Amino acid sequence: MNDQLDFSKFTAEDWKNYKPEDYVPSDEKAEKQAAIIEIRAGTGGDEAGLFARDLYRMYSRYAQTKGWNQRILDSNSSDIGGYKEIIFELSGLNAYDEMQYEGGVHRVQRIPKTEKQGRVHTSTTTVAVLLKPKKTEISMSPSDLEISTYKSSGPGGQYVNKTESAVRIVHKPTGLVVTCQSERNQLQNKETALMLLSARLLRAQEESDLSSLSAERREQIGWAKRAEKTRTYNYPQNRITDHRINKSWHDLEKIIDGNLEPIVKAFRKPKKTEA
Repeated sequence: MNDQLDFSKFTAEDWKNYKPEDYVPSDEKAEKQAAIIEIRAGTGGDEAGLFARDLYRMYSRYAQTKGWNQRILDSNSSDIGGYKEIIFELSGLNAYDEMQYEGGVHRVQRIPKTEKQGRVHTSTTTVAVLLKPKKTEISMSPSDLEISTYKSSGPGGQYVNKTESAVRIVHKPTGLVVTCQSERNQLQNKETALMLLSARLLRAQEESDLSSLSAERREQIGWAKRAEKTRTYNYPQNRITDHRINKSWHDLEKIIDGNLEPIVKAFRKPKKTEA
């Protein structure tokens, strides 16, 4: 459907069926499909941080192939070039729909570069995928927020900014804590932190709603949101296995390099059958 409409050619039937939301410009639709992705190193020490970096690169390169916009919201690097944590936003057509099934525990089995004996190590990284909420979806009272500032720091803890531009927000009713130091401007960091807090509150609300449903319905719609063992990346066998759908792919390096389409495609079918 074209974004530009010629209302002068509308018939009575056209006006009868007219819904303004059906004619939202494509760039506004893309904003509705913004996903916030949080990747955190789990067990495995430095290797888990390096795997977190690999996952971020995979998602970032896949986003490039889809023409999505991407923005790092916050990050905490390790001393050897990995990520203890990285939070970023992907926005574009179907961004959240395609990325929502990435949430969970990702396990990697490979020989670390620092391993002298050639032994395979197992490390884990967690991925959370949040829907960026609309401004009207989550309301927060200023009295519920405890906002503080501090100096931004880089790897090893050294300060990278002389001013207190980093922001920390505590949502007192729930105890949720968010921080942001990705921008040099304190106001921008505050806005980003508030957006992250809104997304996490929306997720908490969704999980609360989910828990009130019947077990059968909860299984149908909630399986992608649970923090379970989601996927294993086995480098010696050149294999990626998704444990939720019991499916494997043998193009590990290609997928890690950004060709995520085969996995995304595998999740489109069950989503359609729910409608």
